[in-house]
Amino acid sequence: MTPMAVEQVHLILGEEQFLAERVRRQLIEQIGPHAEVTLVRAGEITTSEIIDLTSPSLFAEDRILVFTGTDLAGKEPTELLLQTAVDPAPGIYMLIQHTGGGRNKALVKKFEKACVVHRVDKIARKDLPGWAMAEFRSHGVRPTPDVVHALLEGVGSDLRELASAVSQLVADTGGDVTEADVRTYYAGVAEVNGFDIADLAVAGKTAQALASTRRALQLGASPVALAAALGSKVGAIARLYTTRGANAKQLAGTLGMHPFVVEKTMSVARRWSGDNVSEAVIIVADLDARAKGAGGDADFAVENAVRRISELAG
Repeated sequence: MTPMAVEQVHLILGEEQFLAERVRRQLIEQIGPHAEVTLVRAGEITTSEIIDLTSPSLFAEDRILVFTGTDLAGKEPTELLLQTAVDPAPGIYMLIQHTGGGRNKALVKKFEKACVVHRVDKIARKDLPGWAMAEFRSHGVRPTPDVVHALLEGVGSDLRELASAVSQLVADTGGDVTEADVRTYYAGVAEVNGFDIADLAVAGKTAQALASTRRALQLGASPVALAAALGSKVGAIARLYTTRGANAKQLAGTLGMHPFVVEKTMSVARRWSGDNVSEAVIIVADLDARAKGAGGDADFAVENAVRRISELAG
């Protein structure tokens, strides 16, 4: 039997697949390593099948039922699942995964009332530094902001890749992670990272920005991702170019940016004029449309935008 008291019915609610998998794995570990685990597509369950699955084991063994794709299931199987979740038999544990959208979105609130809810929402880009910081802390490490910033620049925004990178860095450094360690481990990624390219462009380093852009595209980087990174950086410049002597921490709270990023961007933003900022905003808006298929060669559009913005910065 289970070694600790765990609620029988859990709703894993949200769109972030990596976080959903993590919660599911943790719950299974808490319920007990010897429990029988069965994966079921929520849209395919029938009355007879749910009765069979939720009947107590003859050998008094715990049983974990993981229902996936609940957001895609039809009304009948969803209501059947909901009825079962209200009062499961002893030893039966139900882990129900739902994105929060889909065909039966209206029934989510009913599931929330019947289950212990675990939110696994997408992490907004502005919240990634905090998430990465928490990931380090889960390993007993308190990194400095420059380490977190270097990690995000080098690895990107995919949570699975970030979690793997944090785990590797902590294991290989004994927890004493420095910015240099991050750059060393992820130099091959960072040198073609969209945010590094954007940093070079807004700083007026035209030759380096163009070389990095070409390499990124040659290695298969998405024009849409590069355009988004450039747009994000120009947006930050637009918000900060008029600041003089402002407090980075206060601005970070107001703008929803990490203080380290604000401080780094402020020194570059002061070189920009209002006219050049306005032109750069127009350039990235046009680039975003072209990168998403509005017309022309997307790769050329990215390279051209990087060059023009870099020249405006110079």
